[in-house]
Amino acid sequence: MSDPVKRSIFYGRRQGRPLRKKATELVETVLPKISVPTGDLDDIKLIDLDNLFGNSGREVWLEIGFGGGEHLAWQAEHNPEVNFIGAEYFINGVASLLGHLDDNGAQNVRIYRGDVRDMLPFLPPSSLSKVFILFPDPWHKARHNKRRIVQRETLDRLAELLVDGGELRMATDDMGYLQWMLERTVPHPDFEWIAASKQDWNQRTEDWPKTRYEEKGIKKGCKPGYLRFTRLPRS
Repeated sequence: MSDPVKRSIFYGRRQGRPLRKKATELVETVLPKISVPTGDLDDIKLIDLDNLFGNSGREVWLEIGFGGGEHLAWQAEHNPEVNFIGAEYFINGVASLLGHLDDNGAQNVRIYRGDVRDMLPFLPPSSLSKVFILFPDPWHKARHNKRRIVQRETLDRLAELLVDGGELRMATDDMGYLQWMLERTVPHPDFEWIAASKQDWNQRTEDWPKTRYEEKGIKKGCKPGYLRFTRLPRS
């Protein structure tokens, strides 16, 4: 067996208020059944997605930092023919997603509880058709910018994982972070901005439901930005 993988340093909360009884039960009984096995990461081998989901030939979509899980649960319910992986470190968010899945009955979701940067190296190349990074922590202070999930190295890896024509969706209600996203993704050689006009950044598509964090921001007067990029064909 190879040496265990060195895990990324995670910044931010791991747990908030204590979980309620039903949430605790879901975490204890359901989460183990639909978790991405962390043993795969320690053994340094690619995750077998067909085995993970118990089927083959389906598209796989990834949501990075799914928050309360509203968006991921909606996508899973409305796209039952797609396999979903959700990555989230915050246990309260994981419990929230489990509650949504319990309500809508979706069976096509697997959860990685941890820093997604630790999982990305173990996904097979060209295995993802869509990736969502919605309202990530903006880390406002300049000295904390390195903690932002949208970095050149992350985009490089996502470009390797996305199929040709695959889609990367990002959203934020922090205009500084929106500029940061554009400055790193627009010039990236493997991505092309999907926009009929440069004003499309403030419009969601019909298959893009709101998240709880998005609604909170809107109530506070924040104006969200929505970005869609396609993975350019490999030469």
